[in-house]
Amino acid sequence: MPTLRSSSRLPSPSSPSSVSSPLQQRVAGGPRALSASSSSSGHVPYDDRDSDLASEGDNDSLSTGEGSDFEDSLRRSVKKRAAKRLRIAPVAKHPKKGSLKVRDRGRKESEPPANDLFDAVKAAKSDMQSLVDEWLDSYKQDQEAGFLELINFFIRSCGCKGTVTPEMFKKMSNSEIIRHLTEQFNEDSGDYPLTAPGPSWKKFQDSFCEFVRTLVYQCQYSLLYDGFPMDNLISLLTGLSDSQVRAFRHTSTLAAMKLMTSLVRVALQLSLHKDNNQRQYEAERSKGPGQRAPERLESLLEKRKELQEHQEEIEGMMNALFRGVFVHRYRDVLPEIRAICIEEIGSWMLSYSTSFLTDSYLKYIGWTLHDKHREVRLKCLKALKGLYSNQDLVARLELFTSRFKDRMVSMVMDREYDVAVEAVRLLILLLKNMEGVLTNSDCESIYPVVYASNRALASAAGEFLYWKFFYPECETRMVGGRERRRSPRSQRIFFQLLLSFFVESELHDHAAYLVDSLWDCASSQLKDWESLTSLLLEKDQNLGDVQENTLIEILVSSVRQASEGHPPVGRVTGRKGLTSKERKIQADDKVKLTEHLIPLLPQLLAKFSADAEKVAPLLQLLNYFDLNIYCTRRLEKHLELFLQQLQEVVVKHAEPAVLEAGAHALYLLCNPEFTFFGRVDFARSQLVDLLTDRFQQELEELLQVILPALTLVYFSILWTLTHVSGSDASQKQLLSLKGRMVAFSELCQSCLSDVDPEIQEQAFVLLSDLLLIFSPQMIVGGREFLRPLVFFPEATLQSELASFLMDHVFIQPGELGSGAGDSLEDHLQIEQLHQRRRLLAGFCKLLLYGVLEMEAASDVFKHYNKFYTDYGDIIKETLTRARQIDRSHCSRILLLSLKQLYTELLQEQGPEGLNELTAFIEIRDLARRFALSFGPQQLQNRDLLVTLHKEGIKFSLSELPTAGSSGQPPNLAFLELLSEFSPRLFHQDKQLLLSYLEKCLQRVSQAPGRQWAPVTNYRHSLSPLDNAVEASPQGHSRSKRRRIEGPSRQNEEDISPPQEESLQLSSSPPVPTLTSTAVKSRQPLEALEEMEEEGGSESEIPQSQHLPGPQRSRNSGPQHFHTLHPPSTPHLGNRLTRLSLMEEEEEEELAIQNESGEEWQETYKQQSSHSSPGEHWLDLLDSTELNIEDF
Repeated sequence: MPTLRSSSRLPSPSSPSSVSSPLQQRVAGGPRALSASSSSSGHVPYDDRDSDLASEGDNDSLSTGEGSDFEDSLRRSVKKRAAKRLRIAPVAKHPKKGSLKVRDRGRKESEPPANDLFDAVKAAKSDMQSLVDEWLDSYKQDQEAGFLELINFFIRSCGCKGTVTPEMFKKMSNSEIIRHLTEQFNEDSGDYPLTAPGPSWKKFQDSFCEFVRTLVYQCQYSLLYDGFPMDNLISLLTGLSDSQVRAFRHTSTLAAMKLMTSLVRVALQLSLHKDNNQRQYEAERSKGPGQRAPERLESLLEKRKELQEHQEEIEGMMNALFRGVFVHRYRDVLPEIRAICIEEIGSWMLSYSTSFLTDSYLKYIGWTLHDKHREVRLKCLKALKGLYSNQDLVARLELFTSRFKDRMVSMVMDREYDVAVEAVRLLILLLKNMEGVLTNSDCESIYPVVYASNRALASAAGEFLYWKFFYPECETRMVGGRERRRSPRSQRIFFQLLLSFFVESELHDHAAYLVDSLWDCASSQLKDWESLTSLLLEKDQNLGDVQENTLIEILVSSVRQASEGHPPVGRVTGRKGLTSKERKIQADDKVKLTEHLIPLLPQLLAKFSADAEKVAPLLQLLNYFDLNIYCTRRLEKHLELFLQQLQEVVVKHAEPAVLEAGAHALYLLCNPEFTFFGRVDFARSQLVDLLTDRFQQELEELLQVILPALTLVYFSILWTLTHVSGSDASQKQLLSLKGRMVAFSELCQSCLSDVDPEIQEQAFVLLSDLLLIFSPQMIVGGREFLRPLVFFPEATLQSELASFLMDHVFIQPGELGSGAGDSLEDHLQIEQLHQRRRLLAGFCKLLLYGVLEMEAASDVFKHYNKFYTDYGDIIKETLTRARQIDRSHCSRILLLSLKQLYTELLQEQGPEGLNELTAFIEIRDLARRFALSFGPQQLQNRDLLVTLHKEGIKFSLSELPTAGSSGQPPNLAFLELLSEFSPRLFHQDKQLLLSYLEKCLQRVSQAPGRQWAPVTNYRHSLSPLDNAVEASPQGHSRSKRRRIEGPSRQNEEDISPPQEESLQLSSSPPVPTLTSTAVKSRQPLEALEEMEEEGGSESEIPQSQHLPGPQRSRNSGPQHFHTLHPPSTPHLGNRLTRLSLMEEEEEEELAIQNESGEEWQETYKQQSSHSSPGEHWLDLLDSTELNIEDF
């Protein structure tokens, strides 16, 4: 068969100037027409491929002009095929009617034919061949009705409810029919048979494809060469594949590609028949004159002529489908369509390589390797795998390989794991079948993948590594059809190469992942424990210390893999369990390794007993033994040797890893079910006595065990708590445990001032966890009997915890202790950062669970901006949870943080030029971040923001300038920090706050004609024209107003989401002084109080938001979480009290707030009376449209 080639010199098929389609040429204007619809309606490029490649894809496609191998044969067969058809009319360039014309067999044109094909294919209950045979019988009886049934089957398969009637068939062109069907198509749901959910549609695509395949197979000796049904079907599918309707385009492309695949198989069979016919003809002609049969020669010639005609017709159909469908749809906007095209062209190349395995077709797969969608890239790689796995086809892929090899290598790092796996497997085929194609640089880019977290990818990379690195040196020969046992020399070479790769590559620190990657392809070598142990035990092994450590790790990893059957920690498999066959292999391997290693383990421990790094993993081997073999195989003498070596190792080493491994080994052996339990128990007693004697002799070094001792006492308390929580403990037991806990907390508190930083940090961690466990939440869930154990830390302990946080967490890199600084290694710095984050997280948990006063959070929040890189996520989460507990309280804490920072800066630098300092700018940035944290819920935060501004104004004027001085108050620059919260205010609130500010300023002496800059800036921030947030409701677009109205109309009073917890606190203590960072004000607000008592238009929040009154004692009553879902939400403990930041008389403060609150409500009513409720509602909603970043 001639190769399907095309000429790039001709215009693309979709061009108006292109020549007519091959089908139109073949039928001489018959009913098949490929100009059914616009060729660009459904074609959208799917990626940013260069325009030259895209145009090349169009122009290099199968064209009908000069250069196409089909056209000569097609033109010769046109007249012959036309004579076989019935009533074929000429087709115009844009046919108006008759493009799907069929013969009338007496059916009424207004009645659509019955269509049972779709229901039968959907049900998939009957044999597909029988179904196609029934349709062929009906077609032979009535061609018009039969063909209409077939067309409507494909229309219904697209999900379209419309049908093609005989009248439409005769009077409308393809494009008109498709346009009519498009108008009837309902795309609202977005589902059609190929994508519809549900069990009835799951198998539809397979049944649909099987129907198309069977249809071509059953018609290959009859209707396939008739020209009428197939030509019209191809014309319809080509038009539908160019539709803008996704369902039409997807379904028709699938049908067309499956039809093409079936035609390729038919063409392949015709090619084989032609070859057989040619051989028979040559054999008959080579006979002598007396033996030659002229009749047979003539019949063979007629048969060859018939086969040639059939092949030309099949090639014409293939040409039409490829040029009319594939060339446009392989780059469709829908990835499912692109995947179909690439999958099918791969099957064409594999099954009919003589025609399709050329560079003019391979380029489509090469281009699509860059597709943005995972499924398309996956189909490309699978198609190429089929080609490269056939050694007969590899030689024809050299040009393609040289052009696209780099892309195939780069796909190993694809973000989709399954695509990366297929890429590695493709490269394995290149490595096997195309020697020398992959360079060392290409291979080195694949080697690191053996340490990938995904096991499938790592295993594929391990197979590549095996074929590249190990197989050439350790190849197993076949003897008599059976695999010969590997020689000890080849095994030694394997382990030496494995050591060389792991040590020299320096890609990873743990050989267990390398062993797991090679397990699927080299498990027989890795399970050769005899060679491994002999290599470790021989005297003249010439192995370095690193090689010995690695070889021991490989031994332990291979033993663990064989015994447990799962990969190391951190590697994802995706499998749920082992099969029965795998479990049997696992059990057999466990017995084999145990029998081999039990006698050798004491020897290995004796040889490497001085090296802790080697002894610890060797002791872990006991975890994977079948310990019953000590009894069943009578190996007790080896057990005695092991216990002796174990005692020597434990006495010799003090490393935690060695001691832990030794203790676990004794734990495994000390099982009363074993017959040797008595021996092991006696050895354990001897070892404990020996260690106790040594401990008493070295008592002066007791300080070195403080850290493990603290941890031991901590877990002892938790163990006792677990015991008393699960039973009806007596009051005496509870009080005893409470006394132990209090004593331990006092011990940890004393350790916070220890000279050793490690002891300090360990004491802080243990203390924070213990305080959290013994907090009031421990009595939740029906455990009221544990109330005597609830513990509240004293004020001194809280202060020390906060001081520790300042000294060990919020420190700059230059403030690190000894051993830190620029010379510190990167990994040590990272470990220190993780430790500091752990300390901060423990402190924040104490805040959120009510163990510490929430005001202590100011010491954390004020470092939000400065340490955002290191602790931003922790502080942000703490701020979010604090706001969920109590919004009002949280806002006061934010203001307290700013006050503390401002006071510190004022003490250090003085009031002159304060707002020009870099530190002040940093505080202002922090204020801006705090303001953004309020979010767009402006209505919910209204009272909080007004209160924050009032308190800020009071603080800024709390210290008046000295008498006779013209200077500004020292705290006045605080107004510039306060201005960062102004954009969150409503227009009415800004006006009232301006009035409040003016009345406060009247009590402060100011030089005439001179304005203070902070006051001017703050007034400007309160100006309605200053903030775009306060734009008129009419200024918002309709879409924006709609977006605002949605969530706000649900419920004004429901501030939090349904599932959000809110902490209702019974008391709100005043603002404290924390860790010596806040300065108490010595001047009471006498002037402000006198001004507020006069009345006026002072703006004030409702009384429900006033600052708290007198503190309640801790035992005044418990505080609880109030939640809707679920009812058993944990209760939080009583709120703790702290000192106040500013000394204000609480009675005067309450009087001021009550007076201003009444004035606020009166002013608010007056303003509300001038506007309708709807206008006011829109104003509130529009003011929430903010451009807010993630704070």
